[in-house]
Amino acid sequence: MHPDPTAERCGERPDDDVRRAALRRALRREAIARRMALAPDDYARRSAAVCRHLLADFPQLAALRVGFCWPVHNEPDMRPALAAWRAAGHPAFAALLPVVVDAGIALAFRAWRPGAALAADRYGIPAPAAGEFVQPQALLIPLAAFDAAGFRLGYGGGYFDRTLAEARPRPLAIGVGFELSRVDSIHPEPHDERLDAVVTEAGVVAFGGL
Repeated sequence: MHPDPTAERCGERPDDDVRRAALRRALRREAIARRMALAPDDYARRSAAVCRHLLADFPQLAALRVGFCWPVHNEPDMRPALAAWRAAGHPAFAALLPVVVDAGIALAFRAWRPGAALAADRYGIPAPAAGEFVQPQALLIPLAAFDAAGFRLGYGGGYFDRTLAEARPRPLAIGVGFELSRVDSIHPEPHDERLDAVVTEAGVVAFGGL
């Protein structure tokens, strides 16, 4: 069992919060810069390796409703893994993309198929333009950075943390990223939700007894 890094926050002063926020901003900025600096061939190799590990270590996803994110800013491209799960033909499988309904609330999800109509959301990320909302059973969550305790640093909007905190039942939460995103600590805050696993080009790191 991993110790809870959030426990050390008890008794902290306001200036500790300011320091933590600055550290997180710096980690996010540096990690995204490393990812954006990847050469196209290196990015493609790493992204393909992430998909291979997902397919090998999470075969159950072929029979679940799986939420993922359209790849932006050199995030791993999960579409080949989703295509393989779809090709497996299980009737319960569905690929879902997130929809930002409004700031400050959990994400909603709509089914996606290749060729489906997409529209840019408020952040310029493609999302399904229409369709009923569907509850995901598993989420492939991009990350800027992650640590050994299973915490993820995203872009700062908190959407996935709210989604995981509010969903009942909670989806299987799998972070997807590259080894260059691994850090000692993301300096977690109270709202940060621990992931169940992280998959990188090097393999799978599981947390919480997964």
